[in-house]
Amino acid sequence: MFDPTIFENLKVAFENHLYDLDNIDKKILIQNREDRMDFATLARCLSLEFRLRDQPDVAAVLQLETLLDDLAGEILEIPEAQPGCSLLLRFTKPVSELEEQCEQIKQILSSIWEEDVQITQTLSFEYGQKSRYINRIEVKFKPKLTEEHMEDIGSFLKYALKSLELLNRI
Repeated sequence: MFDPTIFENLKVAFENHLYDLDNIDKKILIQNREDRMDFATLARCLSLEFRLRDQPDVAAVLQLETLLDDLAGEILEIPEAQPGCSLLLRFTKPVSELEEQCEQIKQILSSIWEEDVQITQTLSFEYGQKSRYINRIEVKFKPKLTEEHMEDIGSFLKYALKSLELLNRI
């Protein structure tokens, strides 16, 4: 019998929570879903893009990923292996006042998320539209996720929705 991997179990849990927020609670709109298997690196990746229903200016992408080392360590039951998944939350937001808005974003996200995250902001603009930038904000969680984190998914998503709400206000 097939024993689901940590990735498969977390993937289903995240999908269930997010689709409930979309279909039952009507808080978000899921706009894109990718479930990829990279055969070159033997990695798995789930990406779910969503927005708040009443504040559509900022998009969020939840990305859950596992690499070959983690999958092999788990499936082959290698004693010294510490399998798990990486988690990234990416926000996309238009900004016009770079210094002020980027600092506000940094402060808001730092106050919401724990210390075990890395926050980066990458700005881009369409040629000819220099007054309007797109800020790609990544919140990368340092510890690997395992099935022990299942009960934290609901709280994690509450913080993600709070982040979306506050980013929309900037």
